[in-house]
Formats: sequence, C-alpha cells, structure tokens
Amino acid sequence: MSIIPPHFAGLRRFYRSMPSPCPYIPGQVERKLFTRLDGADAPELNATLTRAGFRRSHDIVYRPVCPACQACVPVRIPAALFEPNRTQKRILKRNADLLMIERPAIASDEQYELFSAYQRDRHADGDMARMSFLDFRAMIQDGAADSRVLELRHPRDGLLGAMLVDTLTDGLSAVYSFFDPTAQRRSLGTFIVLAAIELLEKRQSPFLYLGYWIARSRKMSYKSGFRPLQALGPTGWIALEPGL
Repeated sequence: MSIIPPHFAGLRRFYRSMPSPCPYIPGQVERKLFTRLDGADAPELNATLTRAGFRRSHDIVYRPVCPACQACVPVRIPAALFEPNRTQKRILKRNADLLMIERPAIASDEQYELFSAYQRDRHADGDMARMSFLDFRAMIQDGAADSRVLELRHPRDGLLGAMLVDTLTDGLSAVYSFFDPTAQRRSLGTFIVLAAIELLEKRQSPFLYLGYWIARSRKMSYKSGFRPLQALGPTGWIALEPGL
C-alpha cells in the first residue's frame, strides 16, 4: 500500500525531513514525510491523508518514515462499536457534571491559561511549555482544516479541559488535548476521548482518529485502552489484537 494516496500523489509536493532524535523512543532516529495543508482542497486533503495514517500540526500534515523503526502505528476508534470498560464507565459517571461545548477553532485567553498550566505540570521540560499566546493561537488556528475546539466545562469551575479536533468526512481527528492537571481524580485525559466518542455516536459518524499508538512509549501506549481499536497496516485498517 502506497503511503501517499494516488489522488494526491501527482498534485502535491511531499518532502522528507532531516533525521532527528525520536521524541518517544530513546536511541531511535526520526524522519517524516510531510506536505503543506493549504488551498481550496485542504479539508479533503486532510481527511484523505488522515485515513492514510498522517497527522496534522499547524498547516503541516506528516507521517513518520523512519529508516529503522515502525513503532508508530496509526489508530482509530470505531465509535459505533466502542464499549467502555469498567474503569471508563466510572470515569464517565465521575464527570457527569461536566458539559462538552463545541466551539470554533479560535484561541482564547482562558484556553491558553489552562494549556500553560497543563504544560508546566506535565511537560515542563518540553518546548510547548515555553509557548507564548501567539504560539498557542497558531497551534489552534493555523492550517486550512475544518477544525473545532471541544471544551469541557463545569458550571462553577469553568473550563477544565479542551481538545482540538479536525472534522473529517468519516469522523473526527484528535489533534491535541489538554486539561486541568489538579483535577487528577477526574481522569480528564480519558474522559475527553470518551466525550468525543459520544459526540460521534450522536452524529452517527464512524471514527475518532487518535494519531499514533506506540507500544514502547508510556505517553502513547494508553490509546490501546480504548476497545475495539483499529490500526492501519499494509493491508488497510484492521482490528488491533487484544492484549497489545
């Protein structure tokens, strides 16, 4: 199976990044295949490339093409088939007092304050912890994708979590999420994924794309907790085997 969908192979220029250290697996080298997301066909391009295992960041869509590693596995949740496990049912019950509100992808000061608090607590040594409001606004608003921000709100405490998503022809792609790091009991990282699945079920829309599952990375391995989960392989999208 070709990495680049044939429909766009002759219409878009794709580039390979220079080798750089992998941010997820120590000792590995990362390279990416990427193209710009612009023009009138940008939403279609984003949807098609997402189905082909690409991810979006700002106005770039990319996919790992690492020379000696295939650890990054694109995964998606089929919303209609999803069944929350016992822990996820408790998380849903624990957060029944929250509302999920869908907003245009326009950055706000409130979102930036929450994003900054999340970065300081979870990723203090990363580049994103040093992002200014202008950087944050670019992350939310750059790119010609059909994007939205899903906000988790409490009637008294205000904004507790948010997820930037791209609207696709066959569902949603979760681009980035952040949440109140002090509300640990709520498990907001899991809950916002569950809330997005419920939104898709109401819309009768098929898939929530979660990006890359990396079994050897603790930051990415959590995605296998959502079942059933589909993974993109050489023959297309197939069910990820239980226990992986």
